Amino acid sequence: MLVMKPVPKEIKASEGNVSIVWNDGHASTYSGRNLRLACRCAACVDEWSHTSLIQPDHVPATVKPDKIGVVGNYALHFNWSDGHNTGIYSYDSLRDLCECDACKAIRVNLK
Repeated sequence: MLVMKPVPKEIKASEGNVSIVWNDGHASTYSGRNLRLACRCAACVDEWSHTSLIQPDHVPATVKPDKIGVVGNYALHFNWSDGHNTGIYSYDSLRDLCECDACKAIRVNLK
C-alpha cells in the first residue's frame, strides 16, 4: 500500500494566520502564534531534554509570519515578525499540528 505523504498545494498567510491546502485536499489553518510557539529549532528546544525553551509571555499575541519559504520537498521556513527565523517546520509536523476539529479529534483518539 502506497501512503501519500502530506505536501502543500497552496500556502497563504493572512491576518496573522497560515492556511495550507494539502495534496489530499485537506485544508489546515494555523494561528501564527501557535506555529511560532511550536518551533522546534535549537534555539527553541533544549538539545538534551527536548523541552521547549520558548517563554510564551515573550511571544507577542500578534506574531505573524513575514515571509514563508519552501525548504526542499519536505518543510517550510518562516521569518516571524518577532525576529525569529531559524525554525524549519516539516510537512509531517505541520500536518500533525493542524488545528481543525477533525485533526484534533484524531489526536485525542490516538492518546
